[in-house]
Parts: sequence; C-alpha cells; structure tokens
Amino acid sequence: MRKSMAAFEATSSVSGSSVTIVGAVVNAFLILIKFAAGVFGQSQALIMDAVHSVSDLFTDVVVLFGLKMGKKPPDTDHPFGHGRIETLSSAAIGLALIATALYLGIGAALNIYRGVEYHPTEMALIGAGLSIALKEALYHYTVHTGRRIKSQLIVANAWHHRSDALSSVAVFLGVGGAYLKPSWHVLDSFAALLVSFFIVKVGLEIARNTLWEFIDTAPKEEILNRIKKCALTVDGVVDTHDLKVRTSGGLYKMEIHIVVNGQLTVIEGHRIAKIVERRLADDIEDIDSVIVHVDPAIEKNEGTIGVK
Repeated sequence: MRKSMAAFEATSSVSGSSVTIVGAVVNAFLILIKFAAGVFGQSQALIMDAVHSVSDLFTDVVVLFGLKMGKKPPDTDHPFGHGRIETLSSAAIGLALIATALYLGIGAALNIYRGVEYHPTEMALIGAGLSIALKEALYHYTVHTGRRIKSQLIVANAWHHRSDALSSVAVFLGVGGAYLKPSWHVLDSFAALLVSFFIVKVGLEIARNTLWEFIDTAPKEEILNRIKKCALTVDGVVDTHDLKVRTSGGLYKMEIHIVVNGQLTVIEGHRIAKIVERRLADDIEDIDSVIVHVDPAIEKNEGTIGVK
C-alpha cells in the first residue's frame, strides 16, 4: 500500500502543480484585462473584480507551496507526514478570500453611501463577460483535477476560481444595467457589494473545513460505520472497537482494533490484520494510512464473544 500511495502522491503532485500553473497564467491575464477594462470602461465593480483576481494569483502561489511541501514523505521530525502543510495552505486561501471580500464590500458600501457615480461603458461589459467564461472553465478544470487526485487544497482553489466567476456575473449584471440605463449608475456599486458576499461565503466555508481538520474532528458517522462494516467483512474478524480517524491534507489516517479468536497464533492474527488493512485501503476512499490492532477474544456462555 505504501508503494502505491507514494506513486499516487507523486502523480497527484505533478497534476496539482500543472493545473495551478495554468490557473496562475489565466489569473495574470485577467488582472491586466479587468484593470484595463475597469479603468477605461469606467467601472468600479470591474476594478474591484481585478483586485479579486490579484488574490487568486496570490493563492495560486500558496497552493504551489502547499503541494510541494504537503506531499513530502514522513521523516524523523514529521513521522505522520506533511499533510497539514496542505491544510494550512487551504486555510490561507480561506483567509485571503475573506480579506478580499471585506476590502470589496467596504469600498462598495462607502461609494453607495457617498453617492459616487460610475457610468460603465461597453468595454467594461466585455471585460466582465470574458472573465466569466475563463474563470468558469478554470473552475471545472481545477475541481475535476482536485477530486481526481483527492486534494482538498486543489478543490479549495477551484472554489476560489468559481467565486471569481460568480463575482464577475454580478459585475456583468451591474455593469450591464448601468450601461443600458445611465440613471441606474448605482447598480455598479451594488454589484461590487454583492461580489463581496459571494467571496466571504466561500472563504468562511474553506476556513471552517480546515479548522475541523486542525482540531482532528472525526469524519461523518456514515463514514465511520462504513469503515467498521468493511473490517467485519474479513474472515476471522468477530468485532471491532476503538476506531479513531483523523484527516490530514484531505486524507484519512486511522487506527482500528479488531477482535479475533483468542486461540489463533500471532502469525494468524497478524495475517488477518494485514487483510483488514488492504481491504480498507481498497474499499474506503481517501485513506492515507491504517493501523490495525489485534485483540484476542474468549468464548463465554455458549459461544458469546468478549475481548480478553
């Protein structure tokens, strides 16, 4: 299982880096396009959307760092691996999203309060439309890769792309309304304010998920039950107990106690434990490592089994 896991991690690291580099190139292009279209197209919302793309570019750098460090194998100082570096990078993305949202939201709210007028032109409308198309395509490409290589960090970055696409939709609608009817110029600022709500929602969700991982929150009960049932399908396992599962870098690290016939030899008990380990690795998704403890059982009162 270790060899196959190492090969998977090597492949996933390359795939994750490739999709992130593509995202960085697209974000750099969009920063230039949206800033230019926002300035010359007279749209505050599009300029703020360009700032959002700057945060995207920053998080791409964070993702590349997290992928490189998080996939390093265990060593003397880090016997459980470096997966939490990937989790930390995901948290940084969440915080960057929230900070961006506050910047956009406060600026838009102040402009609405002060009655600042913006009269977007056709150029701003084209810039917003191009952003929607590119960021939505980038979201689908990135989230597909993240799920395939089982990387929480890549999936989080995909949602960063999706939040940018959604914010561009809001910008497109606000700019479009103000463009079609100049007296509705306030729509541009309202669009920027709406953008901030989209961004902060995604940022809070990402931050929440990484917090649960940092404090070793167990996965959902249905996953725990699947693990127990899977172990019980192995011949010789009569019961399970003391199942402990935590997440690191989006993958499960677990310990489980299995109860076997107390009359078995050490070699036979060890063989059953290895079968359980392989069965869990094959049948349960997102497993990084499994430790199986073997406990002996004794027969009591006409065949009932208890841990010795």
